[in-house]
Amino acid sequence: MIASQPEKPSLFKRNSKLDARTTDGIFYWSTFAFAALILILVAWLGVQLYAAASPSVKQFGLGFLTSSVWKTSDDPISPDTYGAWPYIYGTLVSSFLALLLAVPIGLGTAIYLAELAPKWLRTPMSFMVELLAAVPSVVYGLWGRLVLIPAIMPLQTWLSEHASSIPVVGRLFSGSATGQSMMAAGLVLAIMVLPFISAVSREVIKAVPPTQREAAFGLGATHWEAIKGPILRSSRSGIIGAIILGLARALGETMAITMVIGNAPSADFSLLSPAATLSSKLAVEFAEASGGQQSALMYLALVLFGITIVVNAFARLLIWNMSRQVKGAVRL
Repeated sequence: MIASQPEKPSLFKRNSKLDARTTDGIFYWSTFAFAALILILVAWLGVQLYAAASPSVKQFGLGFLTSSVWKTSDDPISPDTYGAWPYIYGTLVSSFLALLLAVPIGLGTAIYLAELAPKWLRTPMSFMVELLAAVPSVVYGLWGRLVLIPAIMPLQTWLSEHASSIPVVGRLFSGSATGQSMMAAGLVLAIMVLPFISAVSREVIKAVPPTQREAAFGLGATHWEAIKGPILRSSRSGIIGAIILGLARALGETMAITMVIGNAPSADFSLLSPAATLSSKLAVEFAEASGGQQSALMYLALVLFGITIVVNAFARLLIWNMSRQVKGAVRL
């Protein structure tokens, strides 16, 4: 007669009153509730914004998005007129100008820290990059107002006097130098989004399997050839995600932009002109707004909320498409 083997003790202590299936069920539905709570909060925020903005939505409709007039009238006969286009324009242009400056610098920094920097330098440099992300936006705003704007005033004056006459691109530098301008806002935003792009891109590049690097070097590739080939190709979806993360930060930035952009309702093509963004308009006027003006400001908030959702949805779609292409190439 063969003796039965004793049952091996479980590595995990279980409550004798709950079987494994019940425990897993509780765990699943608890985590599902947490995830659903996020969706509910986003939907609730959208509903509340729409409810507060509904008087302006009904009065102005989609024409609110293209109108450039923002006028609060004291005359009861003359109705208030509000339009969001200058603020939408300022938000988009300042954000994309920031990306134009921050993406090459941030990506270059990420590549250097992940692939080329000596070990003794990686940790302190990575710490300094991440420290930039922890600086409060009001500090960036004060620095931009007191240091950056005086520093770039000579450059703005020179561009206004000499570059404005150049065909086509001269429009970017037309008008007089004012200091507080779209250029100043773009520079401050670029510095603010730079650490996000750099830190996330660095981690994505470091996550590329070492075998891909070894295979490239084994075939005689230089560092440049290995980086631009298998390394960036494998990490491009994550890098796109890092760029979109930086864009989302730029779109919603408020305090620093309010302090350096000039807060003028202008959709001027010149980078030397003062402008305003959706968030800066809300910060400047919401505290004293009432009635129709408050509803119009909530409409601005709803527009900003919608832009953020569209940008993030586009980013997810782009990353999904690129990941599918990479998987298809691997199968082939």
